[in-house]
Amino acid sequence: MNSLSWTFADMGYGPHCSAKMRSLWVGVLFMTFTCHLSLSQSTTGIPKESELNDNITVFTRILDGLLDGYDNRLRPGLGEKVTEIKTNIFVTSFGPVSDTEMEYTIDVFFRQSWKDERLCFKGPMEMLPLNNLLASNIWTPDTFFLNGKKSIAHNMTTPNKLLRLKDDGTLLYTMRYQFKL
Repeated sequence: MNSLSWTFADMGYGPHCSAKMRSLWVGVLFMTFTCHLSLSQSTTGIPKESELNDNITVFTRILDGLLDGYDNRLRPGLGEKVTEIKTNIFVTSFGPVSDTEMEYTIDVFFRQSWKDERLCFKGPMEMLPLNNLLASNIWTPDTFFLNGKKSIAHNMTTPNKLLRLKDDGTLLYTMRYQFKL
């Protein structure tokens, strides 16, 4: 018999156990089961210090070797193939619209994705979330908006940029902007 297969008769209460007593025991059983689950998750879910040090060493090794010999002035596949840039704009707000000035303002998340084989890596993870400072050290597309009058990059409290690198060299670069078009 496992720890959860019991009846009120097993506990000596028999069929005459009151509803209050049953609900009390069900509550105690539920709390015990919940505490047991949370304790087992907390002890198995926390990595040991040696595992954390190993992961830090692996991340450091990958990041140190990532830009070794990398020239950010050259686009990926230069002289061999076209670099395909996928773009996506998620509009968070639209307006105001000015009829007299013939302009409007939008707040957007501007996403770009491309593949740079020079940034391939091998490691225990498939994707590296990178610091936005690394964006200045890698090649990025020089995308522009044809009818743009003014743009403001959101920098509160730090630059609103996201850079993720997949192990096959695919990059996702997201920035938050306000455009006046």
